[in-house]
Amino acid sequence: MIDTTSIPDILRQADIFSDLDTVYLELIAAISSSREYNAGDVIFEENSVGHELFVIADGEVDIQVDPSLIGEAAYTGPMTISTLRRGQSFGEMALVDRGLRSASARCAQHETHLVAIPRQALMDLCEAHPELGFILMRNLAVDLAAKIRASGFQVREWLTWAGGRTSL
Repeated sequence: MIDTTSIPDILRQADIFSDLDTVYLELIAAISSSREYNAGDVIFEENSVGHELFVIADGEVDIQVDPSLIGEAAYTGPMTISTLRRGQSFGEMALVDRGLRSASARCAQHETHLVAIPRQALMDLCEAHPELGFILMRNLAVDLAAKIRASGFQVREWLTWAGGRTSL
């Protein structure tokens, strides 16, 4: 398990918490918990309700989608669309809305340690400390924009490999 005194240092590595001073990082650490997973463990399922955001302290996490969940698909079962490592965050869309998870998260490496941050407690902190909320939401927007751009490149690559035979 993660030593709780090291959680602020772990958070500092994540892009969505960059530019936050130590006081804010310690406030976020106080509402966080540590979790350990092993290869193959499901952290959360696609289409489940999201209540937490995660930061990887050590290890790897695969982000997966299952095309068969939306109907007939050429592929069955989960497809890994991204592998995340130390310092990266995932599940952040749970901070933005209360919609269902757009992908699954599965542990890809034994002894993967995560910091879990509950949405409501983090939103309460942002409300109590507007500067924290502003910086966090700005960083979150930048992070999500980068992930959307990367997804767009993946779609273009997939369409190129598929020879344009499939329409979206």
